[in-house]
Amino acid sequence: MSAGPRPGPELGPDDVRDLPERWKVVEESTAFTGHVFNVRRDRVEMPARPGGGTEVVGRDVIEHLGSVGVLALDDRDRVLMLRQYRHPVERLLWETPAGLRDVAGEPLHKLAERELLEEAGYRAARWDTLADVFPSSGMSNERSRIFLARDLVQVPAEEIDFERVHEEADMPVVWVPLDEAVRKVLAGDVHNMIACVGILAVHAARAGGYRDLRPVDAPEG
Repeated sequence: MSAGPRPGPELGPDDVRDLPERWKVVEESTAFTGHVFNVRRDRVEMPARPGGGTEVVGRDVIEHLGSVGVLALDDRDRVLMLRQYRHPVERLLWETPAGLRDVAGEPLHKLAERELLEEAGYRAARWDTLADVFPSSGMSNERSRIFLARDLVQVPAEEIDFERVHEEADMPVVWVPLDEAVRKVLAGDVHNMIACVGILAVHAARAGGYRDLRPVDAPEG
């Protein structure tokens, strides 16, 4: 039988906030170097527990460039979604515009503007920060900021200086009513992390009159 959780300090709802923490790394090495991510192997010293000593364990870490996502919402409360092939999961996934943080020093909201234009052909006059997430914190240090884009204007294709290739060459775009998009997430019809978080977050934000949204240049915690 499980011994259950160890006794500790009493915590409440006000304590639910992610905090910086780093346990001692006694050894690290590079296992793989790639274009988008590297893999690092760490030997991490676990904190000492009452009545016991420390333990050193191995942890593989995917070092990722990071990403941004865009939840584009039009004046009819419809979400812009596009479909893209994702080879690792062998699926055609419905997603929202997103991209890698692959330009050094580029402000995140400028990257988001670029991705919305290049992938979907829209510009937005109003931007807010919607959510910050670690998509797979058990194995990767990737962080993703999801923006809410509103007051949208479609840009003629001839004014967009970008060529879509490979998986991006044929990405159909569909406008989905927000309430229907929420139902699709809860039904398991949509799986992409940025899309799921963005859809549910903007649905909650709308219910609160968008009062709690952070500015577009809010610092990442």
